[in-house]
Order: sequence, then C-alpha cells, then structure tokens
Amino acid sequence: MKKFSAKDIRFIQKNLLKWFAANQRPLPWRKTYDPYQVWISEIMLQQTQVKTALPYFERWMKRLPTIRSVVEASEDTVLKLWEGLGYYSRARNLHKAARVIMEKHGGQFPSRYEDILALPGVGRYTAGAIASIGFQKPYPVLDGNVIRVFSRLLNFGGNTRLPKNIALLWKRAAELLPVGHARDFNQALMELGALVCTPKNAECEVCPVQKICSAYKAGTVEQIPDRGDSPASESLRVAVAVIRKGKKVFIQKRSPHGLMAGLWEFPGGKIQPGEGVQAGLRREIQEELGIKLKNIRPIARIKHAYTRFQVDLHCFFAEPGAGKLRLTAATEGKWVSLKNLQDYPFPAANVRLIQMIQ
Repeated sequence: MKKFSAKDIRFIQKNLLKWFAANQRPLPWRKTYDPYQVWISEIMLQQTQVKTALPYFERWMKRLPTIRSVVEASEDTVLKLWEGLGYYSRARNLHKAARVIMEKHGGQFPSRYEDILALPGVGRYTAGAIASIGFQKPYPVLDGNVIRVFSRLLNFGGNTRLPKNIALLWKRAAELLPVGHARDFNQALMELGALVCTPKNAECEVCPVQKICSAYKAGTVEQIPDRGDSPASESLRVAVAVIRKGKKVFIQKRSPHGLMAGLWEFPGGKIQPGEGVQAGLRREIQEELGIKLKNIRPIARIKHAYTRFQVDLHCFFAEPGAGKLRLTAATEGKWVSLKNLQDYPFPAANVRLIQMIQ
C-alpha cells in the first residue's frame, strides 16, 4: 500500500475540512458534542445507517438523557429502546459500560482514550471517534466509510478485511490527521464516505478530493475496496406458537448469552430436516415447556434475515394441552395480555408477529 505524499496530505486536510463545514448534516449530537450523546450515537451507528439510527437516538435521549438514567434503567427498558436496531449485544454493553462509568468515573464520561477503550463494547474505532469528536483529542478513526475512502484515494486493491491491510490503513489515518482539527476531520472522512464516496454509484464529480483520487484516475472506483468473500448465509425453518390461555399469551425470556440474548420471544424453535412444521413445533414446545399443544391454527409465515441467517418463520396460535408448564431453555416465562406485549423487547420477527395478532 502506497503512502500519501506531504502535498496530498495538505490537500486532503484543507479540502475535506472546507467541504465538511459547508455540507455536514445537522445531526442531533453535533449540537453540543456532549460525550454521552457522541457515545450513544457511535454505538448505534455500528452496522446501522444514520437515517435508521436517528429516531432511535432521539427516543433514547428522551427516555435516558443521562448516564445515571441508563444505570437506573432495567435491562428490559434498555433492550426495548434498542428493539429493531439488531446486534443487541451493543445495548447490553451500553448498560454495562454505564455502570462502569458511574463506579469508576463518578458518572462523568471519561476523557482519556485508555479509559474509553476499556469500556465494555468499545473498540479502537469507537474509542477514537469518542475521543476525537467528544473531546477534540488527536485520535484517528477507521470505520467502513473511511476504509472505502482511503482505499479509493490510494487505489488499493488488497482485501480490506485482512488484519495486515487494516493495520496499514490505521497508519494512513494517523498520518492524515490534522493538528487541532481531529473532530471535524474525522467526521468529514466518515461523512464523505456516507454521502459521496458511497459503495455503489459514488458521486465522484462532487468529491472535494477527486483531484488526487488514484482510483478515480484509474477508473477503478466501483471495484474498490475488495472486501473479500462474504460468509455464506444459512437458511433456517423455524416455528413458534402464540399459546393462548383466556385473554393472555405466553412469552419467555431468552438466555443472557448468545444471539438476541435477554430478549423476550414466543416459544418454538428450528424445524429439523425432513420434519413437518407442526410436528416440529409440537416437539419444540414439548422440549422447551414440557406441555403438549392443542387447537393449533396458522397465523402467518414471516421471512426474516439477521446476521448470516435467512429465516422462514411459521407462526401459529395454540392452546396449552396436557402436561405441567416448566422452562428448560428460557430464563423466565410470563402470561401477558396482548396489549401489554408492547412493554417487552422482542426480536424483529416477533415484533411483526405481534403487530399481526394485535
């Protein structure tokens, strides 16, 4: 990977800062650059676009305006506010980190990079973003947008998932950082990747650094960066039961470990190869709750994708039959009225199911 020349560094710094001053989006955490708000925004923006995260951020700040309020909130409250954003470990780590801040830093978000990096759920990129944006500290950032911008500026065709290439890109980020302007420059890089130097159909004609972009000159913009092969997706058939008893339905809480940990769900599970959907549902309920089902009726079939899974979700109404209900997979179970389901955090597909049955 080649390096930026001293002349190119000055050009990039000057033109990006000027472009950002004129084109930055009026995002809520940019009003005051309060470190708490910067932290929440950065965690939400992991794996999530700004337009998707904005309503979640505003709802979060209305309900949990301070670090203390996060500590005092229950896990269900935190997960409910996160419901729909996915990657729920981010929310659980926020909850843990807030407690660390209260216990070790007196409720004040730490300004030292090392202290920020030590918080649960915070890695090198997030620590650099919070330190630079929240505190104007001279730390570089390297997220997906910045990787794409650098790779194109340098016409770098190597696999940007490889650790050795990531390490080189971190060096380029540090070399570019202008003294005294870390906040605006880092945001400018990310903003450029989000608005102009996009993965597809990049708007090179309005790019403030097009003049020195090696990929633009070589005509390789659409081929860069090389992210390597994506992991193969796995197809799953799943069946769940909305078990009704009177005016209430049964929900259970997932384990505190693994995918979608700590969320509530309707009981059920994976259908085995060669197994009928209702037969699989009966087996899963027997294994999870120790009861048989009766009066099974279909509700809907929901197609859903998360992480690397493509899920075909079969949903049924049912009533409890023979057997005494006991939990074998979940940590907690409740009979809840339909109107009160909205008080609990559920995975996205279950949220769609709740909307149907309400």
